Amino acid sequence: MKSHESEEMYLETILLLTQKSPEVHAIDVAGELGYAKSSVSRAMGLLHKKEYIALGESDAIELTPAGHKKAADIYERHRVITALLMNAGADEKLAEENACRIEHVISPELFDILKAYAGRIVKK
Repeated sequence: MKSHESEEMYLETILLLTQKSPEVHAIDVAGELGYAKSSVSRAMGLLHKKEYIALGESDAIELTPAGHKKAADIYERHRVITALLMNAGADEKLAEENACRIEHVISPELFDILKAYAGRIVKK
């Protein structure tokens, strides 16, 4: 993987796919992201080496507890930032696209501040 951002993107994608289907394979991740299966397979190897994923029966990708926590944290950042941007006036597409970028570079301290702020102002 080229960067920390790519690792997070793969983990978030796996998390979202597992919410739709009981089994997720590299080909599913490739299709979701529009990447070549060979690129995704390489990334899955690196995530496995870092113990973020395990391979189950029929090579199904399973998030380990550490991988699930990291993916859930990333997805929470995505949801909170998207909601804040939409609340500020961005349409959903613009908010989603920018949240995807911001979620990977925001510091934990600033995210905690924004999350507390969002809890006070974002319509639920």
